[in-house]
Amino acid sequence: MITFFIAIVLLIIGFFTYGKLTEHAFGPDDRKTPAVSINDGVDHTPIKTWKAILIQLLNIAGTGPIFGALMGACFGPVVFLWIVFGSILGGAVHDYMSGMISERHDGASIAELSGIYLGKPALYIMRVFSVLLLLLTGTVFINSPAELLARLTPDSLGFSFWLFVIIAYYVVATLLPIDKVIGKLYPVFGVILVIMAVSIATEIFINPDYTVPEFTFNSVHPDGLPTWPFMFVTVACGAISGFHATQSPMMAKCIMSEKDGRKVFYGAMIIESVIALVWAAAGVAFYENTTDLHNALQSLGQSGVVYEISHSLLGKFGGILAVVGVVVCPITSGDTAFRSARLIIAEWMGLDQKKLNNRLYITVPLLLTGTILTQLDFEVLWRYFSWSNQTLAMVALWVATSYLIKNGKKKIYSLITALPATFMSAVSMTYIIMAPEGFKLSSSIGYPVGIAFALILFIIYCYMLNRKKARA
Repeated sequence: MITFFIAIVLLIIGFFTYGKLTEHAFGPDDRKTPAVSINDGVDHTPIKTWKAILIQLLNIAGTGPIFGALMGACFGPVVFLWIVFGSILGGAVHDYMSGMISERHDGASIAELSGIYLGKPALYIMRVFSVLLLLLTGTVFINSPAELLARLTPDSLGFSFWLFVIIAYYVVATLLPIDKVIGKLYPVFGVILVIMAVSIATEIFINPDYTVPEFTFNSVHPDGLPTWPFMFVTVACGAISGFHATQSPMMAKCIMSEKDGRKVFYGAMIIESVIALVWAAAGVAFYENTTDLHNALQSLGQSGVVYEISHSLLGKFGGILAVVGVVVCPITSGDTAFRSARLIIAEWMGLDQKKLNNRLYITVPLLLTGTILTQLDFEVLWRYFSWSNQTLAMVALWVATSYLIKNGKKKIYSLITALPATFMSAVSMTYIIMAPEGFKLSSSIGYPVGIAFALILFIIYCYMLNRKKARA
């Protein structure tokens, strides 16, 4: 259990140290934010900082730090290392830069930012890629809460019923101004989510029947999957997630001061990582070993495992409270996934989102597509979502690197994003080469190709950095 407590402490220290360094590299100032300068009453709306933190947390959390952490725990305690350092050095930096660069461009999407900083081809590719990722995300976050709600309610209120209810809610949340539903409900849901995580953690550590194993580098995955690159894709939202680059622009349109950015973007990611740590620890402690945890995930599904852990640890009332937190998590990311997709398409098509009809023209087809995708196998959806997610994280970090080279106080500060961008480039390429849903090639091919791809991108970065220095 010592490993777990050290991990929590490191995350807190990371916020006050590396988070401060990241903030310094970007250089926030006193300029007016889009919430103040635009304030259209729909998407650009001032929101208090404490609310913005909780909304950002709910936007980015989803099932990732819960389902992903449970699946990542099958690799053993090495997952703690990835959650901690992946978040401090990668995920929180990624979220902060995505949010703050968007804020500097009136809340522009990651697709538009890619065009500005990586060129026109990147703009066109990222428009399509980010909308597809958001569709996958929204679909995943329709399926998982519907399955969990169906377990908690009478048989007459089955999966199909909850699917319809969630989609109906998504229509409302996607269409209405951000302060009408999201701004009012998310802070409450955020508190529930935090209470749920604290309750699970407390029971795990005060009950002598449960033991959280200490850290080891060894992968103990029952299927023999290697830690590299599979664990780094499996645990996405708890460590680093490209999905967050699609969510941060929403709060970039709402923060009232650039100096609140570290609390909202970097801070929310650290909180999410704590939640991921709790669920990774709960998984290995409750099932005692990775084999039994893996078997439970295979037989019960992720939702079933969450329900079993929550109900067993906290009893009927506490179990319902915990599951409500887990249900709220994906729903509140699903609606913002579709909202983000609406905003990206609106940017693309030049449709003014003040007009309700323009919002309807985009929202209805999006949700119809998401509904159709719910008929696909959840495991297949999750795997493609996971890879797409980490690939988008790679792109977002290279966008941030280009921004820092062009606009940073010192060009060398761009290393703060270039290094995790290089790492994620290797992860993304290696995974798609080796994965069953990818090219299914051996590690003897996947490893060198992934490393070579990352090295080529880093060499291009060094060239761009030196060229900028020479011009300066």
